[in-house]
Parts: sequence; C-alpha cells; structure tokens
Amino acid sequence: MKKIIIIGSGIGGLILGNLLAKKGHQVTLFEAHSMPGGYTAGFYRKGYYFESGTVAFEASASVFQAMQDIGVFEKIDFIKQRFRFVSADFDGIPENYHDYKNMIYRAFPAEQEKLDRVFSDLDKIVSLMGPMNGPMPFLYSGRAMLTSMLPYIVNGPKLIKLSKQYGNITSSEFAARYFEKDSKLFRLFSGFGYPDMSAMLVGSALGGVFTELWTVKDGMQSWADILAENFRKLGGDLKLNSYVDKIITKDGAAVGVSCKNTVYHADAVISAGDYKKTLLRLLDDKSLIPQTLRNRIDKASVSEGYCTVYLGLNMPNEELGKYMKVPHVFFLNSTPGCDIYNAEDREFFTKTSAELYAPSMVNPKLAPEGKSSLMLQIKAPYRWMHNWGGDDKKVYGQLKEKAMDAMIDNASRLIPGLKESIAYQDAATPRTYERFTHNTDGASSAWSWNPKKGFYKNTMGVHIKTPVKNLYIGSCWAMQIGGVPGALAAAYQCAKNIK
Repeated sequence: MKKIIIIGSGIGGLILGNLLAKKGHQVTLFEAHSMPGGYTAGFYRKGYYFESGTVAFEASASVFQAMQDIGVFEKIDFIKQRFRFVSADFDGIPENYHDYKNMIYRAFPAEQEKLDRVFSDLDKIVSLMGPMNGPMPFLYSGRAMLTSMLPYIVNGPKLIKLSKQYGNITSSEFAARYFEKDSKLFRLFSGFGYPDMSAMLVGSALGGVFTELWTVKDGMQSWADILAENFRKLGGDLKLNSYVDKIITKDGAAVGVSCKNTVYHADAVISAGDYKKTLLRLLDDKSLIPQTLRNRIDKASVSEGYCTVYLGLNMPNEELGKYMKVPHVFFLNSTPGCDIYNAEDREFFTKTSAELYAPSMVNPKLAPEGKSSLMLQIKAPYRWMHNWGGDDKKVYGQLKEKAMDAMIDNASRLIPGLKESIAYQDAATPRTYERFTHNTDGASSAWSWNPKKGFYKNTMGVHIKTPVKNLYIGSCWAMQIGGVPGALAAAYQCAKNIK
C-alpha cells in the first residue's frame, strides 16, 4: 500500500481516486472547490439545475467500462444525446452521419459537385472510425489489452495513411480545398467542433456525434457525487475547499503537498488538473523543469474557453420543447466577419454560432414544476477584450452583460418569448471557469485542438509522466485533445504505473 495524493476532483481525479483506492492504496484527494466534478459538475439556482460546463461526453464504451470497473455503472442513468442543427439554410435532427449528409445536400442543391468531393474524403475517415468504437486499449492490461488493440492493428495502415493526409491540416485548410473562403459551406465545414481542429478530427467527430455523445439524466453533478461517495466508501479521503498551494519535492522527487499551511506527505503526487499551473506554479522547485521545457509549456496554446448563459424560465418544458424539439441544439450562424481569433471584436457575440441545451428537457426534475432550464454556450475568443477587462471589475461586469444580452437575443430568434420568460439568469466567462477549475484561460478541453499548435508530438498518446520523479499528470491534460476520454485514459495509465 502506498500513500497517494491527487490534486483535483474532476472526472479524471475521481476515476483515478476510485481505481487506486480499490487497489488498496491510501488516497487523499484535494479539491479547491466546495464540491467535486470540475468541468463535469453542475449546480442549482432558485430550483433550476444547470451543468457547470460539460453537457455531454464521448467515448461512451470506455466510460461505461470504467464505471463497471469501479462498480457504479448501475447507479448512473446515462442517456444518449440527440442533436438538432439549425441555420438559415437547414433545420434537422439527423439520426446518423448519413442523415446529416442528406440534410446538407438538400440545403445546397447547387453545390452538389463540391459536396460530393468533401464528403468523399470525410466518408473515408468516418468509415474507419466505426470499427474502433470499443473501449480504449488504455483501460486494459495483458491479453485483454491486445484483444482491444486488434481493430487498431487491422486498420493501422489505413489509419496511418489518412492521418498523413488529414491529420496535420486544419479544418479551415480542409474546407478551403472545396469551397470559397467565407462562403456558407466554407464556414460550415471549417466551423465544426473546435476552431481549426485537425481535419482528421472533423471526420471522426462527424462520425461519432450521432452515436457517441451521452449525458447523465440527473445531471453531471450526480455522476461526480456518485464517484465521490464510492471513493469514500473505498477508504479514500476527499478534502473539499482545500486548495493545494505547493507541490513539495525532495532530491528531485515529489514527496507531498502543502494545503492551508499543513504539509501532507505521500509516495506519489498526481495532478488531476492543469499541466501549466502544475509545473509552472505549484511545483516548489522550478529548476527541476529544464528551462527550454518551461518556455515551451508557458507558450503552448490551450483549447478555447466557453461563455455560458444560465437561464431559469417561467416556461413549461412542453412549450420550450415546441421550439427546441430536442434538448441539444446547434444554432449555426453564418454571419460574415465572425472571427474567433479577433479578440478585439466587441460585437463577436452577436455574430457567432451557439449551442442551446435544456437540462429540464432531459429530466423535468431539474427545474421547478411548470418551469424549465436553458443553457446557451459559445466558444469565446482567446482573452476577449483584453481578457474581459483585465482586473477592472466594472469593465468585466459590463462585458459579461454585453455578451449575455447578445446570446439571449440570438436565442430569442429560435425561442419566441424567451426574454419575457426569464426568471433567473447568470453567466460564466472563461475567467469564471479558470477561477473554478484552475484551467489556464478557462480552457475547456486541455491543449489546443489545432494540429499546428500541438504541445505533444504524439497527439494520441497518453503522457502522464513529468520530469519530476513520482509526479504524474492524471487529467485530460495528459492528452493533446483532452476531454473526458483524455481524463479517463490518464486515470487508467496512472493507476497502472503505481504498483
């Protein structure tokens, strides 16, 4: 048995804590916030429930396997998401990739030749991803791991070929091969997912969005709470409201942490949080990280943050459902001049696309009787308007209100009477998310998804080790594109490394 310290109780930290505690280790999990979950959490305001940030997760086969391994799968009611895509040119609820293609073809009949070309290339990626939708090999050991790797081995040559073709070009570069820049179809295909993510990932996402995105009926916070409760039952110690201010080292190895002027010793320390802040801020001896690596970490790009508006509505779910049709809507805006890289565009939030998500349409119990809850989400420009006004609280408040009003105005185009139905409203900016999750700039999925800005050379690898002995990364930051799959893979790899 070893004494293990985990910093952060996001989904990676919670899964890892359970895996290690189940193996018999003495595990202490530190969480700066008042409740576990990180991005995969939620909260109530005036009887309305909202997700903190994450409204869905992918890699369901891996998530379900992990919950079975931990022993909590039967306690969680997972629900597969359905999506509606709305724009000035189309409005549909595709059940699969084929339906999505047909919707686009119907919307742009004059562009059939160009669409044939782009979908011909995307089809290759989508067809390859299908056989590899089982649990990730990272979840297994020995013969089981080899068995799970068979689809990757069989499809390896095709995967390598497609990765060379599409892995290092951005979605914008990919879209420019087929459509005129700033045309509606250019903006549609270049704007799918994270800005300028790999074209390979565009194809993968289009293949999986209709089958691989799930949520939790009782809200993400219920998932985090179940994992936290199970962790405690296994003998783990979860310390809430406990910000770790220092990772303590001795002779080049991590030996504990400092929290609230108290030192806690451990055989290994695992940061289930931000990679940058772990090594550049928390580590007591920065000289353990080579200067060249420190510079690279400091300059590395992170994924875009979100601006989220939380609305409690005096509107029954039945009425909201008439306008939404399904709980999750992609409301696509093709306004020319909308550029997520222009941090000085004060009108950005009036131009951009948005996601609408209604927790109470998934589960009516997540809002007061006869009422409903709605979230509006937009990926925000990196440090918009001088990082949201910098340290000027008044300017920050004004910018937050401006963004919130614009997002509500846009959503009102889809939901008539929305403004008049608002009983509660608030908003979170990337700065809000940074404050509560400690992710640099409120990064929503670890490092940048742009293949030109990668931090790791191997974007699909799981990088849990650091230059400091006995200090590991057990969060989504261990993989280039992060997310719940990245956090899950990191948790299992850490558990395997600690004997």
